[in-house]
Formats: sequence, structure tokens, C-alpha cells
Amino acid sequence: MMQLPRAWKRFGLMVLLGLLLSWLVSCSPPAPQSGEAGGADGATEVEFWTMQLQPTFTDYFNDLIAEFEAENPDITVRWVDVPWADMQSKILTAVSAGTAPDVVNLNPDFASQLASKNAWLTLNDRLDAATQSVYLPKIWQASTLNDQSFGLPWYLTTRVTLYNQDLFEAAGVTAPPTTYAELAEVAEQIRSETGKYAFFISFVPEDAADVLQSFVQMGVELVDESGQAAFNTPDGKAVFQYWTDLYQNELLPQEVLTQGHRRAVELYQSGETAILTAGAEFLSTIETNAPDIAAATASAPQISGTTAKKNVAVMNLVIPQSTDSPDAALKFALYVTNDANQLSFAKAANVLPSTVAALEDSYFTDPPTDASPVSIARSVSAQQMQDAEVLIPAMEDVKELQKIIYENLQAAMLGQKTVDERSRMQKRLGIIASASRMRGSIRGEGA
Repeated sequence: MMQLPRAWKRFGLMVLLGLLLSWLVSCSPPAPQSGEAGGADGATEVEFWTMQLQPTFTDYFNDLIAEFEAENPDITVRWVDVPWADMQSKILTAVSAGTAPDVVNLNPDFASQLASKNAWLTLNDRLDAATQSVYLPKIWQASTLNDQSFGLPWYLTTRVTLYNQDLFEAAGVTAPPTTYAELAEVAEQIRSETGKYAFFISFVPEDAADVLQSFVQMGVELVDESGQAAFNTPDGKAVFQYWTDLYQNELLPQEVLTQGHRRAVELYQSGETAILTAGAEFLSTIETNAPDIAAATASAPQISGTTAKKNVAVMNLVIPQSTDSPDAALKFALYVTNDANQLSFAKAANVLPSTVAALEDSYFTDPPTDASPVSIARSVSAQQMQDAEVLIPAMEDVKELQKIIYENLQAAMLGQKTVDERSRMQKRLGIIASASRMRGSIRGEGA
């Protein structure tokens, strides 16, 4: 049987997804204007979906639900936990079949794709400014599309800079770098004084988006409002040159072109690199795998560029437009994400809260003098939340954008093309933008 090219397979899948989204939204009933659906006993049931939180947090959520039901005896909550890998397909199927839950835990990237099809209840007219201000402003924006808020921020994770103090001392480095410019200087100093590398960052297209995020942190706009590539600018060229110079000056391991973030962890734990970007909680893993390295590790804020922006991963709660119980669903979602419950879940799960007051709790701001390295790293992580936001814009083809940028970076780093030779890349990105518009017209979004 003839094999279709991968690009056409992917296009076919996206067209199918587009048709499904168009169909599921057109078939979804409008949100109720008044009244709430009740069970046989008169209570309103709220079905609540989370992503892979059982069994670790089963007791936590059972207790939270029991407390909510005690305070709201006219509402019952049915909790369903969905495996991480299954959530997208299950929620698409549920919405299209009219069997969606009342409250669902997603990330803003995927949720925004459905928000553009009016799949979620918009919150602008349901929540006043005072309620919205409970949440971190930049994190609230992550669940906003076309000035319409479609979700409540929940828990956050973000990276910090973990660094080996012994290697820094051996190289004569007195402080961890805070910017990419300082990182380049530290990389040269560590390489020349110790023969080791300062850090590892992957340029494998299918791996982490750290390099892509660095463009935004260094002041580069990836795409414009029409979805066209927007980084063919002096700032964009400077970022290409930055990474190319580091590689060609042998300040990055050669395998950054072929291996992913796992290799960064291996090199750091073996003492071959001086810096690792990871979540604060990863220090516990280092303590288990490489206790000597862990003992030498300190934490510092995430490295950024001229913008000082820090990246953050967000989880939110959304309410399907088709819910029979919008008021009860919103009441429960607000309960889950209030200050007290965000703080308690952050402590239980070793994550960060998205509310202003919870983040200002002494648990994050004032670690004790005998605090563990993990606690100190958690405090560092929390302190950078005022500058944190979701750096990569929500778009269907973000992985294709990353692939093209990484492939062209690799070619420049290997000397196969110059940094200025980006015309072919710009053309390919134009094709991607056209394909996105074509899929939009298939879904009835206009020409």
C-alpha cells in the first residue's frame, strides 16, 4: 500500500480535527439562561474531570469535595480522573456527544483551541473585577482569548536555575547568570577553567521548547496577529547568532543537536555541567540519584533576556458551554481555585498557586533558616511569578514552528547555512500560516 507523506497525513488529521470541532460546537446546545439541572433528590450534580491526579491526591480531593458539599448541601460533586494522555480525545468526544462534564481541568493551550469554537462558558459577565483580581494578572490572561475569559487559573509550575557551586568556585564564577548575555560569559569561563560545559539545552525539534522560549525572552515576537512569522528582525537574527556562536565556539556539547532534556539531567547529575534548568521539586530526584551533586547545588531565578520574562506552565478549570448547571459549576470551580484551597493543594502537590494572596503566604516567601534545598528552590520559584507568563502563543502549529526554527538553527550551527539565509524558512512558515487559515475556513471561521 502506498504510504502518504507525513505532511499530508498530518494535514488530513488536522482537517478531521477541524471538522470535528466545527461539528461538535454547532451541535452543542446553548448554555442555560436560568435554572439548574437537579437529580432525583433535588440536588444539582456537578461532574468534575481532572488530569491524572489519582491515586496520589485521592484523599485530598475527596476531603475537598466533602467540605464543599457540606457548605453547599444543594450541590453534589462527582469526580472523574482521566489519564493525562487521554484527556484531549475524551473531552473532544464528550463535548461532541453532549456528555461533557461541568468542570474540567485542562491547560490553556488546548483549552484555547476549543475556546475559539465557543466550547466554554465565558466568564466576563459572570465574574466582577474584584473576583478576577484574586488571580495573578498575567496568569489570568493565559485563559483569555479575544478579550473573553474562558477559564479559572489553578496550579502552576515553573523552572529555576539549579547550579553546582563547586564547579562555579573552581571556575572563579561568583554568581549565577541572570541573563542570556551573562550565561554566555559564564559558559566561556567554566569551559576555559574546568574543561566542562556550563549547561545543556536541546535543539531536537521534538523535544523541549526552551530554545523557542528564549526567543521571546530575548524580545523576539514569534508570530504576528495574523499568524505570520514575525521574527525576521534584527532581534531575531541576534538570537540565531547567539546560539550559533555558542555551539561553534564549543561552549555547548555536540549532542545538543541529537539528544533531549534527559541528557541535560544526566550531565548535571554526573558533574559534567554546572547549570540545569528544572522545577524546584526536581532537587529531590537529584538528592536520590546524585547526593554529592545535590549537596553542592543551589538555586537561582530562571535565566531570561532583555524582557526579564519567566516562563510558567499553567493548569486551569473550564466550564463547557453546554453545562446544565452553570451556576453550580462556577461555584465549585471558584471553590477549588480560591486562596485557601490553592495554598493547600500547592503544599500537597509541590506546585505553585495562581492567586495573589496564596503566593504571598509565608510558606513561599519566608523559608526557615534551616529550610531544605527544595524549600529554598520553591521560594525562588514563587518570587519570580510576578514576571512569569505563558511565553509561547497558543496556536495549532506551534510544534511545526518549533521544528522549522530548530532545523534552521541546527543548519546554521553546523555551518550548512548562514544566519542570514532564512528566506526558505520564512517561505515555509508562510505556507504553515496559509494552511492554518485554510483549516479555519473549513471550520467556518471565514476565508
